[in-house]
Amino acid sequence: MKPVQSPITTHVLDTAAGHPAHNLAVELAALDEEGRWTLLGASATGDDGRVSDLLAPGSLEARTYRLTFDTGAYFRSYGRPVFYPRVEIIFSVLAPGEHHHIPLLLSPFGYTTYRGS
Repeated sequence: MKPVQSPITTHVLDTAAGHPAHNLAVELAALDEEGRWTLLGASATGDDGRVSDLLAPGSLEARTYRLTFDTGAYFRSYGRPVFYPRVEIIFSVLAPGEHHHIPLLLSPFGYTTYRGS
């Protein structure tokens, strides 16, 4: 049986090191109607670079969300340079019945993201 997971998940790959980013802190927040961010969940990536426990199943709404990655602490823990100390990915959920997977490909001097599956 497949474990129940958050409707918003992420996966961080350290492309410079060539492996998943382990123990990288991640926060999920939602934008309210007044333009304020509300923290919904926080976790850290596992050995496989994944986070699947940020939001309770069935609680996803059509709205704007932000994933914040503490890349500064992650790179400092490995004695690597920190150019982007924090990465924020802001995205809109238009179909709350769908799963939203937001991967992050990371290196000390660059990053990219996309909507995964």
